[in-house]
Amino acid sequence: MTDGAFTAPPIGVDDETRTGTPAGVEHYNAKGRLKKRFYEAELARLQEELVKLQHWVANTGTRVLIIFEGRGSAGKGGVIKRITEMTSPRIVKVVALPKPTEREQTQWYFQRYVEHLPAGGEIALFDRSWYNRSNVEWVMGFCTEAQHQEFLRSCPEFERMLVRSGIKLLKYWFSVSWEEQRRRFESRNQEPLKRWKLSDMDLEEHRLYVRYSEAKDITFQYTDIKQGPWYVVPSDDKRTARLNCIAHILSQFDYTNVVPELVDLPEREDISYIRPPIHEQTFVPQRY
Repeated sequence: MTDGAFTAPPIGVDDETRTGTPAGVEHYNAKGRLKKRFYEAELARLQEELVKLQHWVANTGTRVLIIFEGRGSAGKGGVIKRITEMTSPRIVKVVALPKPTEREQTQWYFQRYVEHLPAGGEIALFDRSWYNRSNVEWVMGFCTEAQHQEFLRSCPEFERMLVRSGIKLLKYWFSVSWEEQRRRFESRNQEPLKRWKLSDMDLEEHRLYVRYSEAKDITFQYTDIKQGPWYVVPSDDKRTARLNCIAHILSQFDYTNVVPELVDLPEREDISYIRPPIHEQTFVPQRY
């Protein structure tokens, strides 16, 4: 690739430049996990494609909504972090809503999510979403059975309406085994800097692992629709989960490379101005 950007022809869905090629056996360690060097190189390549995608989305006014769901520690936050690492927060926005307020609890269930839907030229990444109702809320008894049934009836229609309005909807379920979830929770418990990630809700979710499996299966039964299918991401291996998910996202768009050309940096404009003495300013202590 030469210095400066160029306008490329549309990239096909199966173009290897975008999604890459399957990793060979030489890229895995003895435990069957991707080697760090290959993972980091492939992640950097995919992140470069994400930058191209965000420019194309902004340039075309496309509206993109990506939902990330799954159990605690499944890797949702990890893949979102890698997606946003090199992209602009003005274009790629993360939505992670807290517990609903008393007022929000009296609203139409989907109402508090609607205001966070993407406008033209935006990509909205939902770190959990309205699917809280059919998973966490249902398992933990935070909603009634009638509310659960109403959600399962209305959610597919709500999503069909979003798609008809022109929103590109992608839904990913990160699937982690009970054994791997326990290993990750134990790791968090042993590290003081990560212990804040291990909440009472996580512990209860771990205990109710089978119940959450039932909730997920029921959710899929009603909401795995043609207009908004679920894509399952096996996530016991975080590295492969991140690469596979990002590569799949990229494969869903026939984007072109519209990254801006190099610009000429302006020279400084000199004017008659005398700055105040530097000793009048307060500086942070130079500890390093």
